[in-house]
Amino acid sequence: MMISHRRPIVAGMFYAGNADDLSHELVLLSGSPRAPVTLDSSMGLIVPHAGYVYSGAIAGEGYAQVASRGRPEWVIILGSNHTGMGSPISIATEGEWETPLGTSKIATAIARKLVAGGARVAPEAFAREHSIEVQLPFLQHLFGLDVPFVPICVMLPPIADVAALGESIADVAKGNSGLVIASSDFTHYQPNEVARQIDLEAIELILALDVEGFYHKLIAERLTICGGAAIAAVMSCARALGWKARLISYATSGDVTGDRSAVVGYAAISFIGGKDDK
Repeated sequence: MMISHRRPIVAGMFYAGNADDLSHELVLLSGSPRAPVTLDSSMGLIVPHAGYVYSGAIAGEGYAQVASRGRPEWVIILGSNHTGMGSPISIATEGEWETPLGTSKIATAIARKLVAGGARVAPEAFAREHSIEVQLPFLQHLFGLDVPFVPICVMLPPIADVAALGESIADVAKGNSGLVIASSDFTHYQPNEVARQIDLEAIELILALDVEGFYHKLIAERLTICGGAAIAAVMSCARALGWKARLISYATSGDVTGDRSAVVGYAAISFIGGKDDK
């Protein structure tokens, strides 16, 4: 099944369903579009994918950090796989995705390089998956419709496969000006203080780029970080390229709603080269 033109499935639910309202929402969350200066080198980012009312401010802080550095030439978005469709590592290599702001094309040449590195073409994984879609309006708003992207859905494959995916992404990112995103929420449906403690322990491992330690904790403790494998892949990419991780912001849904009895955690984390990686 090849999806040549994917229409949005959560517009009007996770984010505003028309262009004017969505643009206004995005200005409030991430600021206005910046001058089109290209990124000096590739970088990475973890951002959440809940409804914008809950996690949009955290995601917006992450994207504003990218925009302050420049405009990526391409984007790779590693998302969760909430549906169970497709393969452990699913990729789409062709087509375009629509949001209320317009359409963004898939970066076919880059996607095919990642297929050669082990990702499997499985467009069905994206039909009902929202974790990648909710990132596109931020990218379109800040950087325009002509920045191509690669969508990748990741389940929980063996750590060796996750690390290999990250290293193949590093091969693509090295010497270029791309943005590598892990789309993930953090702990789900725990009391606020419990969620914060779990998440801060996980974030400590992320900041240390301890891929194996993070993934072991994810599996052994059955953490509800839904994009854990996507995060680990970006960590692997960052480690291969010598990027440094920095926590930009963390909050829970309880900070928005006031209900702290069962919250979801959200974090924005950047990965930036300590030295020019070109």
